[in-house]
Amino acid sequence: MTSALYASEFRGSSALGVNTFRFEVWRRHHDAPETDNAWVQAAHQLGINTLTGCFGTRVFFVRGSLTLQAAQRLGQTLLADPVIEDFAVTADLDQPAALPEAADHSIEVTLLPGVTDPVAENLVRAAQQLGFGPVEQAATGQRYGLRGDLTDEQLRRLATMLFSNAVIQRCQIDAPISPPFVPHQAVDDTVETIRLREADDAELLAISAERRLALNLEEMQAVQTYYQQEDRDPTDVELEMIAQTWSEHCIHKTFRATIDYQGPLPGAPVNSERVLQTIHGLLRTYIRAATETANKPWVRSAFVDNAGIVAFDDEFDLAFKVETHNHPSAIEPFGGANTGVGGVVRDILGVSARPIANTDVLCFGPQDLLDTALPEGVLHPRRIADGVVHGVEDYGNKMGIPTVNGAILYHRGYTANPLVFCGCLGLLPREAHPTGARPGDWIVVIGGRTGRDGLRGATFSSMEMDGTTGEVAGSAVQIGHPIQEKQVQEVVLRARDAQLYSAITDCGAGGLSSAVGEMGQDTGARVQLQHVPLKYPGLRPWEIWLSEAQERMVLAVPPENWDALRAISAGQDVEAVCIGEFNDSGRLELYYGDQLIGAMAMDFLHDGIPVRHLQASWTPPTLPEITDFSEPDYGQTLLKLLAHPNIRSKESVVRRYDHEVQGGTVVKPLVGVDEHGPGDASVLVPLDTKHQSATDSYPKAVALGSGICPQYTDFDPYAMAWAAVDEAVRNVVAVGADPDQIAILDNFCWGNPNLPDRLGSLVRSAQGCHDAAVAYGVPYISGKDSLNNEYADTDGLRHAIPGTLLISAMGIVPDARRTVTMDLKQPGNSLYIIGETYDELGGSHFNQIHGRAGGTVPQPNRKAPALMRTLHRAIRAGLVQACHDLSEGGLAVALAEMSLAGRLGAE
Repeated sequence: MTSALYASEFRGSSALGVNTFRFEVWRRHHDAPETDNAWVQAAHQLGINTLTGCFGTRVFFVRGSLTLQAAQRLGQTLLADPVIEDFAVTADLDQPAALPEAADHSIEVTLLPGVTDPVAENLVRAAQQLGFGPVEQAATGQRYGLRGDLTDEQLRRLATMLFSNAVIQRCQIDAPISPPFVPHQAVDDTVETIRLREADDAELLAISAERRLALNLEEMQAVQTYYQQEDRDPTDVELEMIAQTWSEHCIHKTFRATIDYQGPLPGAPVNSERVLQTIHGLLRTYIRAATETANKPWVRSAFVDNAGIVAFDDEFDLAFKVETHNHPSAIEPFGGANTGVGGVVRDILGVSARPIANTDVLCFGPQDLLDTALPEGVLHPRRIADGVVHGVEDYGNKMGIPTVNGAILYHRGYTANPLVFCGCLGLLPREAHPTGARPGDWIVVIGGRTGRDGLRGATFSSMEMDGTTGEVAGSAVQIGHPIQEKQVQEVVLRARDAQLYSAITDCGAGGLSSAVGEMGQDTGARVQLQHVPLKYPGLRPWEIWLSEAQERMVLAVPPENWDALRAISAGQDVEAVCIGEFNDSGRLELYYGDQLIGAMAMDFLHDGIPVRHLQASWTPPTLPEITDFSEPDYGQTLLKLLAHPNIRSKESVVRRYDHEVQGGTVVKPLVGVDEHGPGDASVLVPLDTKHQSATDSYPKAVALGSGICPQYTDFDPYAMAWAAVDEAVRNVVAVGADPDQIAILDNFCWGNPNLPDRLGSLVRSAQGCHDAAVAYGVPYISGKDSLNNEYADTDGLRHAIPGTLLISAMGIVPDARRTVTMDLKQPGNSLYIIGETYDELGGSHFNQIHGRAGGTVPQPNRKAPALMRTLHRAIRAGLVQACHDLSEGGLAVALAEMSLAGRLGAE
């Protein structure tokens, strides 16, 4: 009724002149949010103590054929909540409405032109649906009113260090900001030819550096040789496509390299003889080999698709993937984490599965770090943490996916290079995922449009960072649009059930170049770039081909299914466009109109990269001996441990995530009487499987857990990797998972692999990964490496993260009725500890709080798998009421957490 009324009132408004209106919306004074005080506190942390008050308004710019009366109606209907908010609207952009409260200064912030603005996109769509005539453009922003005696320099610092991020935003102090509409640009069909055939070595490296290709000399020489054989120079489209395909991010060339490694043999004591070992690929030698040794028949797919797939029951499979989004999150925390979640959700859609749960593991620098200790160009860890958590929350909650498992760690080594691990679990019917594009299939893109805000993400993530990274790599960071991805999800799942596509993949880093290039690897493809939907005109052909579009999938669709797919897409308000065709040519051909702008053999694109030959060495560190053996005050020690940033409650973050949407969560992240205790793992019974299957008399569940122990890396990466596998497995077994039905994922985050000591540490950790997985009988089904996590400061000093390995575990709980949580249940129950305690305090939080640097880290325990199977039998028999794994802080912290969660004491 409302829509019809407004449609009638504004019918014919297209004949009006085009106007731009500025709206401001604010909460009434008595409803002022707590964030206003948070801004003041944050300013004081920056040393700006003269800021005494702050409040904000939401700003909207709307351009279209609207009268002022229509604009007022739009504000009342769509922008302001009449119960708790007021608004003002004006067409005079130089004279915005008066602030709702007295203020001494103002700072206004908008996104940069061209950066995705999901709220603005939804505003345009909603306005048109409500009948408000042709609304052409919209944009959003914020206006902050500040009270206090502030200098120009203090205002500048507040604007740039607190209220905006120059990577994706612009700001204006004490003046109204202009609308960030993208100026009209003419179509740009420029295609450059890069002089490569006659270039010498220095020129080759210069080309790689200038275009940020992240290719070394040997790789540039391989490209040069190919084009010498082709008797022509490459176009910019071709060169950028090769760089993307050959990037560390996409092809994992370090894990495929031949490595001459000097170090102890796997499993040997750290001080044993250093032996030269030649390794033909870390992935093949250690990770895949462990999966082959485990030889589990329930593994459906490992390392060959967007996610690993295992059997769940006789009708459904589970897909699991964990990605990293580290570099983007360092320079724009919200957008980096936001699109990290969106990207891993699309990985799950890329194996035709419905996302049913998310995970997140976050590693930050110290939150109390002094500003003077920050490297140049680095955001403060507090700001990074706030933005990352907000980004994770925003995407998962809006998509209706529960975030059920994770961890947060703090270490000085993550100050300039935070780590953001984003995971997603999916459910799909057995045999529902087609995997092969066929000649004659149409290349169809659905979802988000292409803009410049997604360029060179793959190569950017393959390089080290320094003080200029934010300036030169800003276009590699995007803002996600979770509502649009939800719509894309529904299209994919309906098309899957109707069997409308032959293959599917997500459009990740590298954009269409990556997606179409991979899908057509075994066939060939011909693409018309003029058909690709753009956010705005003016993109060059290479930008159209390489730019990552968030919320976009690529499908291989038989022509006879096109109309059905298009109808499904239209029903979900998702754009679907055919941009080309797969063929049997073995070549990739790119056209812009009638112009052939790129042509390349698929064999060269995917297999032409030279295998790297790297040098690695690892020497055990020289550690100081512990000389202080005095007995500590155990009560004070426990309190200090419980207050340690890595151990204390993360409830303030966990509560921001929805854990129960979709209705399948059986064991949530927080457990106990008042749900304050940190659970070991989460357990879900997917809704689609809650009925009893033909072979099971009780519902099955899936448990998700993780292990991460970077505090051990400096002591021994081999022991660290074993401990991470052990912790992940213990987490899921503790809640009821069967030790013989656990699959794991590996995510390596390391420094520069071209440095022998960094690579040596990585090799030793991969060896630990292999040996631990074989000992526990757990196959790897997917993984990802993120290398070059280093920061070069202005003095040339390199700051690498501590070598970090995340192991994510997915275990089948045979009987969902037999899940166990960690909280103590009732007085009188006996307490047992399973396993033995050794003198292994190296890297422990106990040593940290007492200033002890030496000691031995926990060593591999080959008895552990048998102990876990025994524990599982006890859980299945109903003999265990509470179970908790011993992790940071050991038995003392574990027992304290169990007592606090159960509101009971323990002797």
